Amino acid sequence: MLRFIAVYLILGFGIIAQNNDENCETLMSEVHITKDEYDETGRLTRTCSGDISVTKCEGFCNSQVQPSVITTTGFLKECYCCRESYLKERIIKLNHCYDADGVKLKTAELATMDVKLREPAECKCYKCGDFSR
Repeated sequence: MLRFIAVYLILGFGIIAQNNDENCETLMSEVHITKDEYDETGRLTRTCSGDISVTKCEGFCNSQVQPSVITTTGFLKECYCCRESYLKERIIKLNHCYDADGVKLKTAELATMDVKLREPAECKCYKCGDFSR
């Protein structure tokens, strides 16, 4: 009976490992960004916000767990995660700016704020916990 269970576990996990339906994509997403600006003394001078489109990584990658006699847990785990393969930098413009009292700013240099952000340019499946890229 024990031999039957071991064979079943190995075959069952083998079926999971053969499933090659990875779907890791770079998708667009809408986010709301708020950025505060302070003077030299640490006082709030203005707050700007806006809704922008940014890219994100989303999807699934093949992972598996299989019995193992050489690991302490009794299982060998291979986990893959959908992550960015590299980031691109871009400058966005926030168009809704207010002073510390909540009054909308109208002067040309204060009514908007440029903010630099980094977003995924491409997404791929990577071994989970591998930050060496």
